[in-house]
Amino acid sequence: MSSVMEDPTLERQFKGHRDAVSSLDISPNRKQIASGSVDACVMIWSTRPQMRAYRFVGHKDAVTCVQFSPSGHLVASASRDKTVRLWVPSVKGESTVFRAHTGTVRSVSFSSDGQTLLTSSDDKSIKVWTVHRQKFLFSLNQHINWVRCARFSPDGRLIVSASDDKTVKLWDKTSRECIHSFCEHGGYVNHADFHPSGTCIAAACTDNTVKVWDIRTHKLLQHYPVHSATVNSLSFHPSGNYLITASSDSTLKILDLLEGRLLYTLHGHQGPASCVSFSRTGDSFASGGADEQVMLWRTNFDSVDYSEVLEQKGARDEKASVHRSCSQPSDTQVH
Repeated sequence: MSSVMEDPTLERQFKGHRDAVSSLDISPNRKQIASGSVDACVMIWSTRPQMRAYRFVGHKDAVTCVQFSPSGHLVASASRDKTVRLWVPSVKGESTVFRAHTGTVRSVSFSSDGQTLLTSSDDKSIKVWTVHRQKFLFSLNQHINWVRCARFSPDGRLIVSASDDKTVKLWDKTSRECIHSFCEHGGYVNHADFHPSGTCIAAACTDNTVKVWDIRTHKLLQHYPVHSATVNSLSFHPSGNYLITASSDSTLKILDLLEGRLLYTLHGHQGPASCVSFSRTGDSFASGGADEQVMLWRTNFDSVDYSEVLEQKGARDEKASVHRSCSQPSDTQVH
């Protein structure tokens, strides 16, 4: 029986950053990719051929994180210069800037309704702001080291944060209390995020592993010791069935969460792969690395059209059986 799976393919490479790419995000309509770099610039790339890229200059130091708003009308960027900027991703490249923290801002993230922003910093705090007028709302202060990453749950009720204090913390946004600390004795956590269902979280660790925890039972559900160096970034496929990772071992890896195994290893970047992100529909993903390159990949391995599935989430269980007819893990070499 022929499998529905095909290898991911490299679609385009974007060159223009002058130092390592630190973060990227694909716009909701898939027409643009935003990337941030140690070169202090934010770049907006067009996924359509022959369209020019925009270079946004404003940050005074390395850009650590970029993210499109849910509508795609804004791009938020965080920087080592302690500020957050909100850009309109168009020709003018106008931005509003605010001093968010007293140390490097490591991450910035929108809530799913686009109304609030979440920032985390080397000053050990996590802060919540309004997008409109960037009004400070509150901060969460229990980490005892740099906070690398903070993200809202899909329903906006919870926050997950990852820190160099070797914990991943789960917070209740309403009560502003820490509900649970997942202790990561093997190393620091570079990146954490919620599964699209909101039932579990994944963490990318400096001990070369990826861990998936249940947020209700707090049990470790899956453990993937698949990389040979630090895992820098991860992204869930919108179906919730796959997870992609980027590592300093220069590879991207695609994990099948239903089968609990490695599906693909992708060799694209020269040197560490620093960031990776699926598009909102899951048909493509982008990666960035120390080689200053941004790469756009076509997912291919999942032939289901997720734009329909996302509208009718009930089709999920049906798909689970489709994915069990998976091909063997393969090493996809891209030259």
